[in-house]
Amino acid sequence: MKHGRNNARTYLVAASIGVLLSAGAATGAHAGTVPEPSAPAYQPEMVQALAESLGVSEKAAVARLDREARQQDRFAELRKDRVDTLGAFFAADGSLVVNAADAEAAEQVRAAGLKVRVPERGEAALDRIKAQLDAKAVRSAPAGVSAWSVDLASDTVTVEVNGASDAATRAFLKAAKSNGDAVRVVEGRTKLETQAVVPPGSRMTFDGYLCSVGYGATDRSGNQVLVTAGHCVEDLPALSYNGSRFATATHTRFALGARSVDMGIAAVDSDDSIGLDVTTYGKAGAVPVRGSKRAPSGAALCKSGQTTGWTCGKVGSYNVSVTYTDQNGGPDTVVTGLASSSVCTQGGDSGGAYISGDQAQGMTSGGPSGQRCGGGVNARGSSYFQPLDDALAYYGLRLNTK
Repeated sequence: MKHGRNNARTYLVAASIGVLLSAGAATGAHAGTVPEPSAPAYQPEMVQALAESLGVSEKAAVARLDREARQQDRFAELRKDRVDTLGAFFAADGSLVVNAADAEAAEQVRAAGLKVRVPERGEAALDRIKAQLDAKAVRSAPAGVSAWSVDLASDTVTVEVNGASDAATRAFLKAAKSNGDAVRVVEGRTKLETQAVVPPGSRMTFDGYLCSVGYGATDRSGNQVLVTAGHCVEDLPALSYNGSRFATATHTRFALGARSVDMGIAAVDSDDSIGLDVTTYGKAGAVPVRGSKRAPSGAALCKSGQTTGWTCGKVGSYNVSVTYTDQNGGPDTVVTGLASSSVCTQGGDSGGAYISGDQAQGMTSGGPSGQRCGGGVNARGSSYFQPLDDALAYYGLRLNTK
């Protein structure tokens, strides 16, 4: 943008907040003054959203968030101590269940006060099956398979089928079912699409299309970049905010009709920046981003995007592959390395970011065709996002945080 230093715009990350930490409590500045009441531990609006989605009181929602945080800290310590674990996920009751590789590891997990199981397969074995299916989809996208992912809770690779019966789909399903009960096939799913659209006006425009602003980061040379969904910057366009350019795309791993990864970056103009606070579209106020620690499956999650604003749900699975159907009649595209969620999104939300607590999680990739997110923060729906930590690692970036 062409602005002087004093008038330079700061771009709010089009991100989401699972539940965000508030500012610390203010205290009296003079002797004898009565300290003001402590600020709540979590944003009240997000506590309310979580309580409504779970059907519990706000007090119970806060207790659940506290419990999730404690369990994640314990799991992080186990991994730091090199306990042989195979991933973890939140169960419906809010308990973090840790997959242990053997009985010895299971005892160490129990000693840490966490639930544990020794699965029949576990994350590593499921990842190998998933990789075989990814390889099967390289030559031709299976149009009838919406997504396939490692599901730690069911200890399976879950394949979601939308009903098409093309040759590539038949071959893919034959390969999937050859793994026996290690693969679970779910019928009746919807075709998926990436979520950039062509309405007039936008939060982030490029070549007549629009997406939502993602996260700011720094590369190895100290340059500022925008991290976004790869399909938003497929042709490496200039990106604009409110009609003025603020960045130019430099790299993407997305290509229509080819096996892709939905991550990309853009160089931010020297007189602009990506903000360190997240917009919640008036639902919870702007909140700072503190890091990018990955949340386990089942953790509370929200996203912010220019079409649907602020919507919330939970993390689904990681290591998800999907088939995106091109709405303009072009070839289908298989995208690997995504995460799934129960957060509702629509066209134009692509590139916008997901957060759990104050930890950035990723950028909107896509969702079911024709999905509508009416009903506010807890609108029912689903979506897929590109995990941020993978994008940061691939491009050698450091997330900008407060």
